[in-house]
Amino acid sequence: MTVALIGPPAAGKSRVGRRLARTLDVPFIDTDSEIVAVHGPISGIFAHQGEAAFRALEREAVSRALTSGGVVSLGGGAVLDLETQRDLRDATVVLLTVSPEAVAARIDDGKRPLVQGIESWSALVRARMPIYESLADYRADTSRRPISTIAEEIAQWITQREKEHQGA
Repeated sequence: MTVALIGPPAAGKSRVGRRLARTLDVPFIDTDSEIVAVHGPISGIFAHQGEAAFRALEREAVSRALTSGGVVSLGGGAVLDLETQRDLRDATVVLLTVSPEAVAARIDDGKRPLVQGIESWSALVRARMPIYESLADYRADTSRRPISTIAEEIAQWITQREKEHQGA
């Protein structure tokens, strides 16, 4: 089983992913963390090598992670890659969303090179949302509810979906 978490920057993909993986008792892979572990901070990659270089590293990390199984947290822009979009057809895809009001406090960490405030975040989300929505099998909003509640709801949905597919 591979469950991919997608969504805008600061939607909580890493935090929900870790909790969801524990709940489902499967491995967890955060593709951004995988990139950072090998290549250093994402903001540094953007600054010194450019977005195209980062996207190539991201594509490699996503491809490896999706074939490993478990819960995979993708960076917000990973879905822009057409090969990644094709790979996600074989996974259960969960879209995490968050309101601009809730995300405002989350994006001020300097870790997101394409997000320089709520206006740039909102523009980025508007541009990517059609792709996110086209890939998603399930949606969960992370704006105000506890991560544990969100992860439990997703786990219940996945468990039910697995039962339905086994019975089909």
